[in-house]
Amino acid sequence: MENRAHALAAGIFVIFLSISVAFIALWFNGDNIIRNNYQVVSKTSVTGLNPQAAVYYNGVNIGKVEAIHFDPENMNQILIDISIDQNVTLTRSTYAQLGYQGITGLAYLQLNDDKKQGEPLEEDTQISMMPSLLDEVTVSGQELLSNTNQLAKKAQLLLNDQNQAQISQILTNVERASNHFDRVIDQLQLGIESFTGFTSETRTILTHLDQLSQELHNIMTKINQQGGIIDNLSESSEALADTLPKIKEMSNSITRSAHNADRVLSQLEHHPESLLFGRPPPQPGPGEDGFVSPPEHTK
Repeated sequence: MENRAHALAAGIFVIFLSISVAFIALWFNGDNIIRNNYQVVSKTSVTGLNPQAAVYYNGVNIGKVEAIHFDPENMNQILIDISIDQNVTLTRSTYAQLGYQGITGLAYLQLNDDKKQGEPLEEDTQISMMPSLLDEVTVSGQELLSNTNQLAKKAQLLLNDQNQAQISQILTNVERASNHFDRVIDQLQLGIESFTGFTSETRTILTHLDQLSQELHNIMTKINQQGGIIDNLSESSEALADTLPKIKEMSNSITRSAHNADRVLSQLEHHPESLLFGRPPPQPGPGEDGFVSPPEHTK
């Protein structure tokens, strides 16, 4: 009887201890937060994301991942059921991305909001998954590797034997052109030095021209001043204008005298005796004594 009493007491203690441990475990793991359920739709891989993974909103832990499964209507989509604190208000512009914890490879879900739509997001609404930074880097890395591979193939085609010979010929021509360019530079240097001397001579000529211009300015000033050459020429032209009518009258008198002298000389040429006896009387006209009619010409 005594052994049975000890066994019964031990059994009761074990049962009580188990209930206490279960109660304590439920108390520590208990979650009294009221949550809203949403569903994240991803068209890309969600490597490293597991159920019970944390859900962050702008860096704050607001919930967890409840389940991950494929969309039965579209196997290319992955559906992620999440539950978050109902005190957190999501909007229609909220989107999800994967985040990674250090180098462990474990992922968490990051919710972000670009504030483009301010309407609250209703419960059980789907949220779109956007590519994460790592996904973008991976895609860019793949494109970079593809471009590098294509570039290597093109470089291999470019550097075949024929193209290498052509490149060698081009380099030779470039070297020749460089030598010719050096000679041109030397000649250009000589030309610059000659131009420098020419510039000095030009500067001297311009100095002389400036002096000549100053002298001409002084001469014109003297010419234009009162009582100068211009005034003397003006007075001379006015006197000449007064003298011209007298000269014209004298010229007319000389012309008449010359005509009279011509008539006198013509008369002396035909009647030189008139120089001694005077001018002969004119011949009588018709009706006057001594008039002789001219003889008639017979046919």
